[in-house]
Amino acid sequence: MSDFKQADHKLLVIPGPIEFSDQVLLSNATPGTAHTSPAFIPVFGESLKLLRKVLLSKEESGSQPILIAGSGTLGWDAVGVNLIERGDKAVVLNTGYFGDSFAECLEIYGAEVTQVKAEVGNIPEDSAVIKALESKPKVITITHVDTSTGVLSPAKHFAELVKKHSPETLIVLDAVCSVASEEIQFDDWGLDVVISATQKGLGVPPGLSVVLASKRAVEVSENRKTPPQGYYISWKKWIPIMRNYEAGKPSYFATPPVQLIYALNTGLKAMLEKPIQETFEAHKAASKYVKDQLTEIGLGFVPKSRDIAANGMTAVRFPQGVTAPDVLPKLAEKNIVVAAGLHKAIVTEYFRIGHMGVTATNRQRGDLEKVINGVKDVLGKN
Repeated sequence: MSDFKQADHKLLVIPGPIEFSDQVLLSNATPGTAHTSPAFIPVFGESLKLLRKVLLSKEESGSQPILIAGSGTLGWDAVGVNLIERGDKAVVLNTGYFGDSFAECLEIYGAEVTQVKAEVGNIPEDSAVIKALESKPKVITITHVDTSTGVLSPAKHFAELVKKHSPETLIVLDAVCSVASEEIQFDDWGLDVVISATQKGLGVPPGLSVVLASKRAVEVSENRKTPPQGYYISWKKWIPIMRNYEAGKPSYFATPPVQLIYALNTGLKAMLEKPIQETFEAHKAASKYVKDQLTEIGLGFVPKSRDIAANGMTAVRFPQGVTAPDVLPKLAEKNIVVAAGLHKAIVTEYFRIGHMGVTATNRQRGDLEKVINGVKDVLGKN
């Protein structure tokens, strides 16, 4: 066992990046290793297999994990490059800032985008989703957790609507802020693409774009009428590489971030020492604690109800007469870093607390208690 301990620092409780465990950070300090090394290939291959387990997908389903150097945003481009051809119809279920951004990305690749927008703090109405599906779009996107509002979309329910009303439509889940902090059943829900990143619920430093694509999505990308509209992010380039790593064969297209993949491997193995459902339940418990404590001191939230509030973060409304400069700098003085508002319609009205990864699953750290006590102190509620 190593005696490595990360340096003292301000507690980072934003909706990502998050706090990282000592063992994950130590893995990120792996010595220089070739990406085709016999030592590294099985680590990469195992990481791909473990990702399926986190997303509750079986290898025999044909789902394809893809890990590429980049951010969660690169996942939007992956969808645009590999699944969209100019003139294709796409529907974006919009619950905030990140729905706007995904729509903009798809439009750049030539999609004809219809947005189904929800009132701030709410989810799209079923009737509006069904209406949008009448066009039989090639792709529909669901932002599972929009960090600008803290809204949790009912991904399973929306997927069922798609299967009923437009079964050929590919279902894309933007799960950048939900993988490992919210339950996702890739196979059972019939999802086609999940996009994410490492620095949120997966509890690994930023730098990896995380994608899981269904067999159907891969086939659509392979059978395009026109070439992919990108080079670096083309699945035609990357999927053979991923398959080779899983098969234990050295392969090269572009250099993967070797150290980050070691760190991801460590984080995934630690997470899967227990049934993944326990991780989901830990995040629900953390969310309940934070929201209950803030409710007790009279604070409200951006989501219209707790039923559609994320478990990995909380979007908290300021009390009357209080603004971000009254709260955030004072929390920082207490070595607590929370996030300001992001949604332009309410940007001055709220702040955001992240409670993902070790902050939620290792309650002995006392992260949540520190945040709540800090907020109470700053607001004079202790």
